[in-house]
Amino acid sequence: MEINYFISVLQLWRVSDSEFQFRTSQGQFLTCDGEGGSVSAIAGSSSIKETFYVERNYDNRVHIKLKNGNYLQATVANQLSADYPGMPGWDDNAATFEMTIVANYIHGDYQLANGYGHDKAKEVLKRHRNSFITIEDFIFLNRHGINTVRIPVGWWIAFDPNPPAPFIGGTLEALDNAFSWAQAYNIRCIIDLHAAPGSQNGMEHSASRDGSTGWPTSASYISQTLDVIDFLASRYGKHPTLLGIELLNEPSAASVSLDLLVSYYKQGYQIVRKYSSKVYVIVCQRIGNADPSELFQADIGSYNLVVDLHYYNLFDNFFVNMSPLDNIQFIYNSRETQLQALNSANGPLVFIGEWVNEWNVTNATQLDYQNFGRTQLEVYNAASFGWSYWTLKNDRKHWDFEWNIRNNYLQLGRSLQSSFPLFVLKKHMHTHI
Repeated sequence: MEINYFISVLQLWRVSDSEFQFRTSQGQFLTCDGEGGSVSAIAGSSSIKETFYVERNYDNRVHIKLKNGNYLQATVANQLSADYPGMPGWDDNAATFEMTIVANYIHGDYQLANGYGHDKAKEVLKRHRNSFITIEDFIFLNRHGINTVRIPVGWWIAFDPNPPAPFIGGTLEALDNAFSWAQAYNIRCIIDLHAAPGSQNGMEHSASRDGSTGWPTSASYISQTLDVIDFLASRYGKHPTLLGIELLNEPSAASVSLDLLVSYYKQGYQIVRKYSSKVYVIVCQRIGNADPSELFQADIGSYNLVVDLHYYNLFDNFFVNMSPLDNIQFIYNSRETQLQALNSANGPLVFIGEWVNEWNVTNATQLDYQNFGRTQLEVYNAASFGWSYWTLKNDRKHWDFEWNIRNNYLQLGRSLQSSFPLFVLKKHMHTHI
């Protein structure tokens, strides 16, 4: 029997348990006009013609068919057509394909909500919010001298209680609760737009659907993001607990040009100023190959402007073989030097918006962690706006601020003496409130 082959690497968009859409690395979707038609990758957006049903069997074998029941088959020319006669078996035939996942799974807000489906996701997220962000969290923070929380939100919060599918309502209520509890315990709040429409960095915490970065390529995405900033500033701008609004978290240097980002930041700054002359406007550096000083030279706003830097001794091969002492010396020699230079610049305040008491060191002792944490607290406490830890609670214990404090791996001591020692309240597993 002659076997035809169709080999392609595609991004899989899940619509339901059995419905999927296939997107190429260039952003086009597979599409088919109907029975007997050929399948091509020419659609710029997805609709019913770009939706296929996938039947699964053992050994990663699948059948793919249209809504009308026609099965796709591979042709001798390495093409796809919707004209396989009848129902294929699971033997070696032109309508049986092998589907292999070749990249890491994304576990973000989109995937959670879409994977569970609306009703189940609503139940899961409600239970998560009710157990994760509680008044006891603010009592704990107040008791340990933390005066501010940085609260990440996704763009869909502006559409609560009925955000676009598959996102689930309830985030706005959770944020309102956080503001109420913060006010009761004399804690200030920074709202951080952590996920923009289309994703600003392709990562799961930016609610990317498939790892792509669409935010910088669409004027409508950017306009919609500014609308979200307007919504947040209008709702909370006069609230006595609001300290600042962060316009965008971790835009990718590989995808977002400096000119585009600065233009967005300038517009966002002006929107916040419509509602408050006192609230700090925070702009995040680009992640990747970008110089943090670039935002100090951008003339984004005239006052109460802050640049957010994220300092991790992780996510880079540079740190892989470092000893505990190497990591500590890097903090002093590189991070402290950079902070001193930026603090001295005639421009925005400096905020270490994310750091964590974790590294690539294996078999580190408790004393090693204490020394590493003490070094970071000492250096980052010199930032002119302050610092925030990532995160209050986490399933990975060294990322968990509360676990670190309770188990004496992170010793705050006298480190909370700066004007704005800050702390991030972040939901674990990259799920926004």
